[in-house]
Amino acid sequence: MSVSSLGSLGDVPRPTHTTLAPGLERAFEVAAEGQLLTDVGGTLAVRVLSTPGMVAVMERTCALLALENLPAGKASVGFEICVKHVAGAPEDVRCRSHARLREIVNGRKLRFDVEVREGERTIGLGTHERRVIDVAEHAASHR
Repeated sequence: MSVSSLGSLGDVPRPTHTTLAPGLERAFEVAAEGQLLTDVGGTLAVRVLSTPGMVAVMERTCALLALENLPAGKASVGFEICVKHVAGAPEDVRCRSHARLREIVNGRKLRFDVEVREGERTIGLGTHERRVIDVAEHAASHR
């Protein structure tokens, strides 16, 4: 499960300069379905939002928030995640992921508070850290 499996971020509107600031927030809503689900190898009677699926939704929300505030040629990559999966979300329910940019360190380390809810119920919560990268430099270093 990855951010990419939830669809392309390529058409996100981008500013001409970095507009990241602590306190920015972003939400992303998704149905608990398809690759986001597990039945834990057939041991559950119903399929539920998996922990990797929940993490992918959290990471996508943070990636969207960062991308919408970074100019073309910049992006962010996930670096660290620390979350708790505290409740189940059955197949087909709508889940809402919320991210808040808590801190920016050295202009490139982005620290987020993240949460996934199904209605009023908290499904998961924690923190996620991303790094701002130069897309061309990153591509060149991985060839």
